[in-house]
This record gives sequence, C-alpha cells and structure tokens, in this order.
Amino acid sequence: MITESELLALLGDLESFRVERTVSTSDTTKFSQAVCAFANDLAASHLPGYLLIGADDKTGRPAGLKVTDELLRNLAGLTSDGNILPAPAITVYRVSLSSGVGDIAAIEVQPSDLPPVRFKGQTWIRRGPRKGIANDTEESILIERRTAAARTFDAQPCIGASLSDLALDLFTNTYRPLAVDAETIAENHRPIEQQLASLRFFDLTRNYPTYAGLVLFAKDLADWLPNAFVEYVRFDGPRMADEVSAEKRFQGDLLSVVRDLASYVKLIADSRPVRSSALQETMIADYPETAIREFLMNAVLHRSYEAPQPVRFYQYSDRIEIQNPGPLYGLARPENFPTQTSYRNPVLAEAMKTLGAVNRFGRGVERAQAALKKNGSPPAEFIFGDMHFGVTVRIRK
Repeated sequence: MITESELLALLGDLESFRVERTVSTSDTTKFSQAVCAFANDLAASHLPGYLLIGADDKTGRPAGLKVTDELLRNLAGLTSDGNILPAPAITVYRVSLSSGVGDIAAIEVQPSDLPPVRFKGQTWIRRGPRKGIANDTEESILIERRTAAARTFDAQPCIGASLSDLALDLFTNTYRPLAVDAETIAENHRPIEQQLASLRFFDLTRNYPTYAGLVLFAKDLADWLPNAFVEYVRFDGPRMADEVSAEKRFQGDLLSVVRDLASYVKLIADSRPVRSSALQETMIADYPETAIREFLMNAVLHRSYEAPQPVRFYQYSDRIEIQNPGPLYGLARPENFPTQTSYRNPVLAEAMKTLGAVNRFGRGVERAQAALKKNGSPPAEFIFGDMHFGVTVRIRK
C-alpha cells in the first residue's frame, strides 16, 4: 500500500503509464480497462500501476470523495466477475488525506505473469499517459514476455506435441468467439499459432502447444495426459467394498468433459416434489444439482494435471465423495478456505470462465453450500490432504 506522501506525489504529477486518475465512482468499464492496461505493463516496468479514484484526471486535485466500504467491495470485485482474464492481482484500499479534503480509493495493480490480459476480449495497454487497445505488434511483445515468465504447469509447453494434435476447429468455431471480441477477430490476419499463443495455448518460442491448449483442444488428450479424466463409480452401499452398480469415465477435451458432467449431475440430483403446505409443493433432491456441479467444476479446475491420478467422483448409498489430485495451492490454507483462492491452473481458470463453467471466481464453494442449505442437506465436509483435496456431500435425510 502506498503512503499518503507517495499518493500526493502521484496526484501532483502528470498521468503516466503507471497512474490514472478519475472522479467517477461508478464507471466500472473505465476501471476495468485501466486494471487490464496496468496488468499488461507494456513498458515492462515490473512496477504496480495505480488507478486513483476521487481525483481530477487533469489537475490531480482531490474531489472531496468519501470512500465507503461498499465502494471498496465493488472495486475489489472487478477481477472476480470474469470480464478481466486472466485475473490480475489487485489490492484495493482507502487513503484518507490528513488535510481533510477527502479520501482517495486506490486500486494497486501488479504486472501479470501471464499477459496478454484482456477485458471483454480486448487487450488494453498504456502508451504513456493514454490507454488503448493493443495492436498486433504490441500483443506479440506481451506474448513473448509471458513465454519467458510462465511458471504454472498449464502455461508450459508440452514437448513433442504439435499443432496437428489440436482440434483447431474447436478453437476457431467454439472457443475463440467467446474469448475475443468480434471486431478483433475480424481484423485478425495472424497465423493460427499466434492466435493460440495470444490466449496462452501455444508457445511460439518452442513451437509446441501448452498443456492448457492440449486440455482444451487435443484430439486425444490421453496421449499426453493419460490421467486427465474424471472417474465415476456408484456403489450399492456405504463402503468401497460394496457392489458397483455403475461406472463411467468422463474424458476428452475440457468442454466435452464439462458438458458431460453437467448432464450427468442432473440425473443424480433426481429432484422430487415434497408438500410444504396444503397448497404448495417444494422441489428437493438427494443431492442439489448446483452443489455437486460446483464441486466437480472445482475439482477439474484445481486438480494437479501432473499427478498420475484422475479426479474421483464416487457415489455411495449415503453420500457423494469428490476428490482431486493436488492439495490446496498457493496462499490457500485449511484455515482460510474458501475465502482465499489461489489458482494452480490460471490459464484453465480463464478458459472455464470463458466457457461458462464458472460464474464468478472464488464463489463456487459458497454457491454450493448455499444450495445444500436451501435443499435441507447437511453442509459439505472438506478433506485437506497432503496430496489431494476432497469434499463429501451427504444425502438429504
């Protein structure tokens, strides 16, 4: 967080590639564009950018704003609605000026390790004091910078894979129209490799698809990640030793897996009417669809794709257990779960939001628990293992 003296220096200087000022408190489009541009850090300063709300954009004078907790919450939500992808790291705070002329709401934006960052499918950057949409050359600079900084497994190239291993029609006809705005697509005459690379699905330096590209578009994902599937087993009793009545494997590209899981969960939920009054019935289910779906999407998203195990989706006579390889990641710990979210697979997190499999970042567990409560089901129980993460949902009595 910047100090008051540092803030006053930023307010008194001209706007630059690191600073933008505004008196508006409700222009979320403008705020999001600024956050996107700072995260892309075209100037390669490796320093945070600042959007200062409550100051005149020309003079830098404070406008007498009173920063409320509600405003800070709204600003903090800019990166959770999935319009800015991949979601950059931001810090939102209030700076109260000792002179008594008001407050400033500051959004501090860290440069992204995975540029280009897009807002609603457009790559925003700052050229000195002005922001705008990146051209092909500027976006290529960001892509090359990301390749050198890629740290997560899903952003790394898969050595030995090639463009011919990808179902490119799935990318061009299904995914690209959801991820990139129509105007940008119409003006885009770049080779398919560069288009894939701009969304972190191809490594131009080594000329290989990334693991995220394979998870999304591989013709046969099992050739490269043989354990990247969901294993469903239904047991007739409460133990794994009981008879198995159904088995199914959900595998293939991510979009197919997500769709197939969502369809199957509808069958398991099996809603039925229960009379709640003389004239009214309420729909209940053994397992609410929303809860099981959210936990499965979390398992697919947060699993370790390097691990030699699938996601396990086991249904017993009294409960459902979902377990993904890989423990809590990054800053997430049992004591701060689920309020603290860190993404093991940030490129796939962006893809799942683009495909509609995730509504808002960091809200899946909250939505699932709310659905369980509404259904009259016990709350979900979580297992924090050293090598895995698990959740148990018990049947509604």
